[in-house]
Amino acid sequence: QVQLVESGGGLAQAGGSLRLSCAASGRTFSNYAIGWFRQAPGKEREFVAAISRSGADTYHADSVKGRFTISREITKYTVYLQMNSLKPEDTAVYYCAATWRQRGVEYDLRKYDSWGQGTQVTVSS
Repeated sequence: QVQLVESGGGLAQAGGSLRLSCAASGRTFSNYAIGWFRQAPGKEREFVAAISRSGADTYHADSVKGRFTISREITKYTVYLQMNSLKPEDTAVYYCAATWRQRGVEYDLRKYDSWGQGTQVTVSS
């Protein structure tokens, strides 16, 4: 299984930006589709964005469309989540996850096999 480590979280003001990174171990990184999810206190974990194995296809949740962008750099075994125009409601722990079952994008968290430990994002108003 691939191991995932998120970084880049922190405190931002509303309207600001952060870039999250998801670093993967192993030479089979290109065999996995990657997703970003988030979980706010007292809420269920929700889908944010996903990218296919090749990076050619991406999918973003309506709540972040136009503000967040997922991308991957296969040679660096890393997936990024660029977050712009942040809102207080974006405050959550953000997780990246990997699935080998899907070649394209996947929004169902039950389809993911490996998860990172999460990184906290806090947006102040």
